[in-house]
This record gives sequence, C-alpha cells and structure tokens, in this order.
Amino acid sequence: MKTLIRADSSSTIGLGHIMRDLVLAQRLEGEVVFACQALQGSMIEQIPYEVKILQTNDADELIALIKSLHVNLLVIDHYGIDARFEQTVKEATNVTILSFDDTYQAHHCDILLNHTICADASRYVNLVPKTCELRCGSTYTLIRDEFKKEKNIAREKIYDVLIVMGGSDAGNLTLAILKTLSESLHVSILTTSANAHLSELQRFVEAFPNIALHVNSNEVAKIMNQSKLAIVTPSGIVQEALFMELPFIAIKIAPNQDDMVVYLNKNGYAVLSSFDPKILKDTVDESLKGLKPCQ
Repeated sequence: MKTLIRADSSSTIGLGHIMRDLVLAQRLEGEVVFACQALQGSMIEQIPYEVKILQTNDADELIALIKSLHVNLLVIDHYGIDARFEQTVKEATNVTILSFDDTYQAHHCDILLNHTICADASRYVNLVPKTCELRCGSTYTLIRDEFKKEKNIAREKIYDVLIVMGGSDAGNLTLAILKTLSESLHVSILTTSANAHLSELQRFVEAFPNIALHVNSNEVAKIMNQSKLAIVTPSGIVQEALFMELPFIAIKIAPNQDDMVVYLNKNGYAVLSSFDPKILKDTVDESLKGLKPCQ
C-alpha cells in the first residue's frame, strides 16, 4: 500500500492542512509520501516523510507523479483542488481518492473526510458521487497522540491565558491580543517560524517576563494542559481544546470558519465574529473571574 498526500503549507495558507495530514499518515498502512509545492513559509522540512516537490498545482504534474510512484491511495487536502481536478486525476490513474473537506464543496472522490465536530454528512448529497464513503463528524476527528497522553496528566496551571492564532497568523492578531490583555496576566503564545510577524512579536515580548513565546513547539498539549484559558481560532485547535477540556474564546479570522462559529454559538461557547478589543478583554476577565492568578 502506497499513499500520496497532496497538501501545501505557507505563511498565507497556514500549517493546519499538513498538521492534520500528519495525524492521518500515522494511521495509514504501508508507505506514505507527501507532494507539496515549496511555498514561502512552508513546513516541508518538518514533515517526517519523503516529500516530492511539485513545481505547480497542475493535474498533469500530479498524475505523472502518481504513475511514477505506483500510488494506491491519493489523499487530497487542498482548497485549490476541485472536483474537476479530482475527476481528471481519477480518470487518468484510477487511484483511490480520499478528499478532505470542511466547507461543503463538490468532490469527485471515493472517500470524503470532514473530521470537524460540526460536520453534517447530509449536506454532501449531490456534492459527491453516490458511491462515495462519507466520514463525517467527531467519530473521525484527528487528535494527535500527544493530546491523548497529556490528558491523563495533572499539571500545575502556570499560564492564565494561552494564545493560538494559527501557525502563520497572517493578520498579526497575536500582537493585537497581547496589547488588549491585562499586563498582570501570565500569557503563553504558540506560533511557528512561518509567522511573518515573528520578529515583531519577539521584540514585543522581551519587555514582559510574564509572557512565554513558544515557536515550533513540540509540547503543544502540555502547554494547553498548563493553561487556564485559551484564545484560539475556530479551527482544528478548538477540537484539541475541547478534547483537553480547556475553556476557550474563539475569534473568527476566515470565512471557512463560519460553520464552526455557528456550531460553537449554538452550543454556548464564547465566540467573537471578529476581533474586538473591548469585548475580548471583558470576556477574558469574566472567564478568569474567581480563579487564582498564576504567579
């Protein structure tokens, strides 16, 4: 069994696609190879599998790679690949296709995976072939093993607030949030070297010994376990926070987060439809009320 995973990462796209693909890769049998474009801010060097570099996001180039590698399963996790692209690949190679989706787009695939907790399989009627196997909802949520291990460990809460605005944080929201929060709070930040605003962020936190900046951390679950409250985007990180039973405030930063926002609102979680300094500060203060401050 040979699997080829087609996904990209960059300072603009973010790292979320690759991160969830790595979880899926661990569950696959046989050989796994990634196919990625070498985009600015990509995390290609951090992928612990063979990576084939693509020059374009062109179907013909991918088809040639599939044939040369004798691929059995093609995993597609890419907003830039649509149903027509998938059909072209399928007809040329007859490879089994598993497509990730979280925005209810049409796909020409054998397996459709929407692993978000709010996924609704009924919305894919007429969007995928009738023979397509639908894998939707919390049953298929991809949680890294580090979280499963960490959940059983009781740790001291050393951070009042954890900020996770995505690996790339294209809107530089982390800095805006820091300037909103009380300077007395102990804050932890998770980001990556793909963050185009990293230098500015590093300069800012130098003046605050109560702010811990973690770049490319391998201890995400541990840091979450050491935190009282998280400020996150309504994306995959929400599913990890829920798994860790960590209270959170979600701030929408992209249109593809609409469904998660609706789900969180419906279920009583704190969600901001956009960044609002006053509302965020009031929500953080209310969430931490009655809790002993970190020292």
